[in-house]
Amino acid sequence: MSFFKKIFSSDKKETLDKGLEKTKTSFFSKLSKVVAGKSKVDDEVLDELEEVLISSDVGVNTTLKIIGRIEERVERDKYLGTAELNQILREEIAGLLAETNEEDAVDFSVPANKKPYVLMVVGVNGVGKTTTIGKLAAQFKKQGLNVVLGAADTFRAAAIDQLQVWADRVGVPIVRQEMGSDPASVAFDTLKSAVSKDADVVIIDTAGRLHNKVNLMNELTKIKRVMQKVVTDAPHDVLLVLDGSTGQNAFEQAKQFTLATEVTSLAVTKLDGTAKGGVVIGISDQFKIPVKYIGVGEGIDDLQVFNKFEFVDSFFK
Repeated sequence: MSFFKKIFSSDKKETLDKGLEKTKTSFFSKLSKVVAGKSKVDDEVLDELEEVLISSDVGVNTTLKIIGRIEERVERDKYLGTAELNQILREEIAGLLAETNEEDAVDFSVPANKKPYVLMVVGVNGVGKTTTIGKLAAQFKKQGLNVVLGAADTFRAAAIDQLQVWADRVGVPIVRQEMGSDPASVAFDTLKSAVSKDADVVIIDTAGRLHNKVNLMNELTKIKRVMQKVVTDAPHDVLLVLDGSTGQNAFEQAKQFTLATEVTSLAVTKLDGTAKGGVVIGISDQFKIPVKYIGVGEGIDDLQVFNKFEFVDSFFK
């Protein structure tokens, strides 16, 4: 693995490799055309590489940053062969991810000094938000943690019912009210219940309506304020769930949600069904928000803690 330190178990790494297969195949088929018949990294190669990165949903700004870094290396080293391009790209992408994801978590643990640890989950409908919450609850429970779910997406009856299905499947309690109830009231009741149960983790689902950013901002602000009446520093993490298969649309969602509330971490889902895995690199870089989890399959164990080195290794393997 060259300079990459391996920390994943072999089965998790195999799942990650498989989940990024479509992205890797698409990217390297394009990259091979760029370097075909070329021996030196020159302006023409860099121009074509720029197109490859942008078409792989890395994003324009991040692509320009990567190209700029490679140009600096070409200038410094005077000669770079195309055979070295894979390793150079690998190092530069890992470097970019390292700027945001300073320390990767090894497992689904939470800080011991935050009890209950309150996680508020945001994201538009259809990105896999409820599924991510369910899988998170399962992983936390597997760590021996007591988890309580809060169904504060009261805008849709389906959202409440879907979360109930996951709570039953995982075997964790859920606090819910009727559709149309005040989301902040649900969040308040959830934290009160969690405290009384001596729970370790609380996961609060929220509505993901972006058609009116002011309303969304007000709603999320109110939920936070009401939760703080029970747990003074809640929420400890605001997790934005994005659908990796939507490519550039995921960038727009990230932009809108970061304007509406303070997002502290990201989960990027559905990477296994798309060739747009480069979006993880771009979003992490552009928004300076750490990617905490990635979804690389349908199974309950296919939500993984994001590790930048393992991700880049699978991408370039």
